Amino acid sequence: MQMAALHLRPLVVALLLLVLVQSVAAEERDFYSLLGVSRGATTREIRRAFKQLALTMHPDKNPGDSSAHEKFLQVNRAYEVLKDEDLRKKYDKYGEKGLEEQQGGRYESWNYYRYDFGIYDEDLEIITLDSGDFEAAVNSAEIWFINFYSPRCSHCHQLAPTWREVAKEMDGVIRIGAVNCGDNHQLCRRRGINSYPSLYIYRAGQNPEKFSGERSKDTLVRFSMQFISTVVTQLWHGNVFSEIEAGFSKGIGWLITFCANTGVVCGAVLTDALSLQDGLVKVGWLDCVNQEQLCESFQVTSGATALFPPGSALDKEGSVLWLRSLDSREIYQQVLEHLPELELLSADSFKSKVARHRWLISFTFGENSAFNEYKKLQAFLRKDHIQVGRVDCVMDSALCQSLYIQKPCIAVFKGLGVHDFEIHHGKDALYNIVAFARDSVRAHVTTLRPENFPSNQKEPWLVDFFAPWCPPCRALLPELRKASIQLAGKMRFGTLDCTLHQPLCSQYKVQAYPTTVIFNGSTVHEYEGQHSADGILEFIQDLVQPSVVVLEPDSFAERVKERSEDEVWAVDFYAPWCGPCQMLMPEWRRMGRLVTGQVWVGSVDCQRFPTFCQSQGVRAYPELRLYSGGTRKSHQTYNGWHRDANSLRSWVLSALPRASVDLTPDSFRSLVLQGEQHWVLDFYAPWCGPCQHFAPEFEVLARSLKGEVRAGKVDCQAHSQLCQSAGINAYPTVRFYPNQGPQRSAYGGEYINSREANVITDIIRQRLEKLTPRFNKKAKVTEFY
Repeated sequence: MQMAALHLRPLVVALLLLVLVQSVAAEERDFYSLLGVSRGATTREIRRAFKQLALTMHPDKNPGDSSAHEKFLQVNRAYEVLKDEDLRKKYDKYGEKGLEEQQGGRYESWNYYRYDFGIYDEDLEIITLDSGDFEAAVNSAEIWFINFYSPRCSHCHQLAPTWREVAKEMDGVIRIGAVNCGDNHQLCRRRGINSYPSLYIYRAGQNPEKFSGERSKDTLVRFSMQFISTVVTQLWHGNVFSEIEAGFSKGIGWLITFCANTGVVCGAVLTDALSLQDGLVKVGWLDCVNQEQLCESFQVTSGATALFPPGSALDKEGSVLWLRSLDSREIYQQVLEHLPELELLSADSFKSKVARHRWLISFTFGENSAFNEYKKLQAFLRKDHIQVGRVDCVMDSALCQSLYIQKPCIAVFKGLGVHDFEIHHGKDALYNIVAFARDSVRAHVTTLRPENFPSNQKEPWLVDFFAPWCPPCRALLPELRKASIQLAGKMRFGTLDCTLHQPLCSQYKVQAYPTTVIFNGSTVHEYEGQHSADGILEFIQDLVQPSVVVLEPDSFAERVKERSEDEVWAVDFYAPWCGPCQMLMPEWRRMGRLVTGQVWVGSVDCQRFPTFCQSQGVRAYPELRLYSGGTRKSHQTYNGWHRDANSLRSWVLSALPRASVDLTPDSFRSLVLQGEQHWVLDFYAPWCGPCQHFAPEFEVLARSLKGEVRAGKVDCQAHSQLCQSAGINAYPTVRFYPNQGPQRSAYGGEYINSREANVITDIIRQRLEKLTPRFNKKAKVTEFY
């Protein structure tokens, strides 16, 4: 026995070593560890980390290392996944098994990463935007000049030095941004970017303006300056005091240039105004040549520029700031320093004020811990009727603790009391805070805590379990606000920070962020799908009126296997951890709604029922099958490349029996032109791609109008003379031939400019209502094929 044990010991040690090596390999393969970034890293941090690794690990730099290719493939795959918000969320939740294999399978040359990758990543004056913060930027109070570029574009690289010069020239006047369309191709496609570089001016609430001139610094600066709309007021003895008092009454100061001549000093006010275009102060000028006595009353005898903060007066020592510099940036900084501090609220005043008005509150920990730029918030949010204040959590610790505020942050209180608020989790940049405040007061999203968590509420709630460090979580929050506006009064929305409330998140088995859950009484549904407002709305609509039947082994046997001859079932066999399955899920639900009443659509969770799926011969996920023609007919498997709702719909509808009839010249003459029924016709050519796409739509139309209007198809390749006589010159063409008594001509059909079955159906039914009762009664359709 002892000898046997001695022989077994080396085997046991070897097995332990193998397990240890596999464990280390698994740890090394963690995508965040591979790139050397934290789980909360931003897209820009991930890109910079990858670039540094690419410059040292690339096979081009390691020609003698046979393992360099495989090592760099792993790093490249990690980058391709983590830079994409949707893929990153799937990886965080399911690991690599939730991803498709193709990510990171190819990489570029070393020269590409050295010279072409992330052109503006190191530029402080240029703000690199991605899909997570683009909307907040362009919808803020500031003007943005944005360069959409591709790292592969030579013209983009030629523009880069000029763009940096523009950024330095316009610093403090407008925001200069850049979007890398190589990393944000979906964002660029949504914005209609189809060439590089594309340069656009963005102003909140207005259409973007494209630059199409010579790409020189002076031309670009002149183009951007025309969108700055500051008003410079000429002051004189008839308006000067009333204008100043009007500004003071609104808490706005004045920057006034006293012009002793029409030279440089007077002209400088325009530059000053441009740097102060965001409404921090009003800008004016006085002509001291023609208004000499008025200028003397301000104690001015030569050219000068002065800042008059609200409440200032010449007899109040130090209240008026006389500016010695004519540099716009220096003037801007001095104005900023002399703006009033945010109103400091005590616990008592805070509670009373947020109960009556909308407030943006900066929670700080100690005096002057708020950014100096926050002073501008009062000017930016004045028109939105959002007041701005500050709470010191050192002085009022009990208040902050009751709200679970443990570090400096921004929150919006919506005027409904101390508990109805939302905390800002985006960038600390001013443009991001302004966009958040404007969205938050219109939306219906509440920051949740254990005290108000809707575990036992009768009304439905959508709860987003998230972590502030998680970029996909931050990208989802604006989409939740959009969805909450559209579902106001029907569903409430809340967010729960799992870094503060871990026990509550663990109670609901939250393992990855963001996890979105619908609480509907005692029923809980976890959201799976695209993290967008449209995706969430479709998911909720599907909960109210499901378009997909959830099948289990018993119900599958009863409903699918025992289907009748005229029943058709489309079934998705899937696994929740499967990345392609997750991408398919919203399209499958959308397809289900498109074929409601015509085809049954179902799904089987093969993670719950693995034995059943194996018994059905399912070997990969997702597997899409079509069951039609009664129990004796075998199923069809979908092998199409496209998995969007419309492509799937075409496949599913192809299993239905035809409701239209093919027409020849003879049957066209006898049935359509000389018959007594109403007809809708599809003139098509077999080789025509749009005709093939329209064919299932026409069958939907034919079934919708069955009993009212007959549907026919004319093959214009086989019957070209008939189509010419009918005046058909494009395919597909839809024409309606109503029965109105006398014999109709081939040209008599009414052209319908649509390829959507529901639209065509509505048009035809409206047309039928206008026909005389005699012809409607006479035209009752007799179906014979």
